[in-house]
Amino acid sequence: MPHTTSAVPKISVVGAGPGGLTVAMLLAASGADVTLWEAHDRVGGRSRRIEIDGHGFDCGATFFMMPWVLDEITRSCGYPLESLHHMDRLDPMYRLVFRGGLGDLTLDTTQDLNEMAVRLDAVCPGDGQAFLAFMKENRHKLNAMTPVLRDAIRNPLDLVRLKNLPAAKYIKPWESVYDNLSKRFSDERVRLSMSFQSKYLGMSPFECPSIFTILPFIEYEDGVWHPQGGINSLLETLGRTCEELGVDVRTGSPVESVTYSGRRATGVVVDGTEHPCDHVVLNADATWAMRHLIPENLRPRGWSDTDIEKKRYSCSTWMSYMAIDGELDLPHHTICFSGDCRQNLDDITSGLKASEDPSMYFCNPVPIDPSMAPPGMSSLYCLIPTPNCRADVDWAAEGPRLQQKVAEQLERLGVPDIKDRIIGEKIISPNDWQADNIHLGATFNIAHNLGQMLHRRPLHKLNGLESTWMVGGGTHPGSGLPVIFLASQTTARLLCREVGLDCVLDDPRPEVSQAGISPQVSEFAGSSQE
Repeated sequence: MPHTTSAVPKISVVGAGPGGLTVAMLLAASGADVTLWEAHDRVGGRSRRIEIDGHGFDCGATFFMMPWVLDEITRSCGYPLESLHHMDRLDPMYRLVFRGGLGDLTLDTTQDLNEMAVRLDAVCPGDGQAFLAFMKENRHKLNAMTPVLRDAIRNPLDLVRLKNLPAAKYIKPWESVYDNLSKRFSDERVRLSMSFQSKYLGMSPFECPSIFTILPFIEYEDGVWHPQGGINSLLETLGRTCEELGVDVRTGSPVESVTYSGRRATGVVVDGTEHPCDHVVLNADATWAMRHLIPENLRPRGWSDTDIEKKRYSCSTWMSYMAIDGELDLPHHTICFSGDCRQNLDDITSGLKASEDPSMYFCNPVPIDPSMAPPGMSSLYCLIPTPNCRADVDWAAEGPRLQQKVAEQLERLGVPDIKDRIIGEKIISPNDWQADNIHLGATFNIAHNLGQMLHRRPLHKLNGLESTWMVGGGTHPGSGLPVIFLASQTTARLLCREVGLDCVLDDPRPEVSQAGISPQVSEFAGSSQE
């Protein structure tokens, strides 16, 4: 029975990250009375905006892919994505920089598949043609996996439904991403160029299941995009759209607990006051939400405090956001590989220590998006993958060493005077992520090993609880903005069905196009040549 007096279902969404914003949009557009609660003073979750003296930064994600997935959501709510927010397709998509024992190499990647094959053949003859074969195979793989990504996988039986059977041949527990690519590519640098994307899941390519070779495929198939103002700006646009749809968006309002009558959620507590509702959708960090918002005796099997501590978690990140005097001659995205990638990844995943020679990622958005810094200035973002807070690392002491490593790396990239040009800087360490209600500071959620995927992740509707739902990177299908948007679609459809609403979102289940990009992609504005 509902726990509010209104005939319209009243739904509280906890967390205004990408999943919370989009599920709130879909529910409101479908006729629900939605309140969206966010602890921070602005929407976006760990993808919110950071500001330093007029310089803007994405806090978290900077790569935007598969815009058509978000367009499915916004368009169904009456807002085609191209009318909401301008985006630029990046070319090069990103620059890859290798050094050390593997041999020095700078490789600019492009969505022009034939040109990319030429560039890879120049690195190692034969690897270009292997790349084209890789794209063809993974086009079939993604088509086979699409029903699984779009479905609520509640138990093993869901996997053997007819529409999901084509995916079975791609689920190989014994094979990692790196193993799969090693069969195809001869040059180690090419293998790493096609496998670093496992970091989007917070995993090493030497451990990440081989089904995730679809990640580099998606980049080359659909492109890498930059929303004007950054991903944070796109999410703020979604926040305003929520309000236009009637969502009551309450920032600066951390939810302290979910209240229950038996096993049914009856409300959320904010600042000591209970706010009644009929259903609760959790978009907080999945395991943090389990531990802090749901009483242990009500949680689904396998999610007690003890169970949560036994699970595997992704890596964390050390972040530097630098307000820079002057312009920088760097591409939009630059990925600098460690001189010993395997050792670096072992330090993060098994050694649980700060690497002596870390890989680094830089984002320099101002050349194509001057809105992200004052005139004549730059906003430089740096991310270093690190172990999560299970590691015994003093991050306060480690910070200055990493800042020096960043300066040395930038000097190798042709920016020798960075320390003299930094006019403001913000650091976020794994400890800071943990303090921001991310369990163990594991920024990519529960690890994506096969034992923690599909029905072994928190379900869209939590088992045994009548009105508690989940959306975000911690649930199926996993981390990364496109799949979080897929999860919000699934959660919204299931919840609408339960409360008797017709969900505005059709069930399109599009296949990947055979022409190189999804047909919708051309709608989202221009291409940026750097």
